[in-house]
Amino acid sequence: MELEIYNIKGEKTNRTISLNDSVFGVDPNDHAIYLDTKQYLANQRQGTHSSKEKSTLSGSTRKLKNQKGTGGARAGSIKSPLLRGGARVFGPQPRDYAFKLNKKLKQLARLSALSYKARENSIVVIEDFDFEKPKTKLFVEMLGNLQLSEKKTLMVFGETNNYVYLSSRNLKRAKVIRACDLNTYEILKANKLIILESSVTEIEKTFAN
Repeated sequence: MELEIYNIKGEKTNRTISLNDSVFGVDPNDHAIYLDTKQYLANQRQGTHSSKEKSTLSGSTRKLKNQKGTGGARAGSIKSPLLRGGARVFGPQPRDYAFKLNKKLKQLARLSALSYKARENSIVVIEDFDFEKPKTKLFVEMLGNLQLSEKKTLMVFGETNNYVYLSSRNLKRAKVIRACDLNTYEILKANKLIILESSVTEIEKTFAN
């Protein structure tokens, strides 16, 4: 697959780049995408929720009333879940939501996500650039030149670029990520995938079979 290369002014550079079909042209597997996305979201959960059950709730163990003769149900503890301020039955407890996925399945999911973006013509390749200092205005201007101001974008760098990252951090619809940190959820969440020219090679190295 051949794509035009643009500069940050939104102009064509009269150069093209070829995307590897083994990365951007595989037959997508929707179930692999589902499992990888599910694992990613599960790993974001803190799992620190907690509630007090009868054994952990503090309170008197005095029997509230006589066993018989009151005409009501027997009651033996103020910590009973049936009473106001009592314990909770089967309430949430701290837990780890993470689960295991095979590496090959996760790789297939990411290749499937990249292939979907390629099919939808949602990949934009731009030549390498850098900012002299962190400036959100520069990043916004670049998105405007590429006519992506109203789109959710994911920009992929081969290596960490602090100036560009800091310039995009205040924008809700824009995110900057390294090629080695690409994941299925972030790829599919973005409307447009902006890939630096040098990052294409990094992506292909990371995800090629």
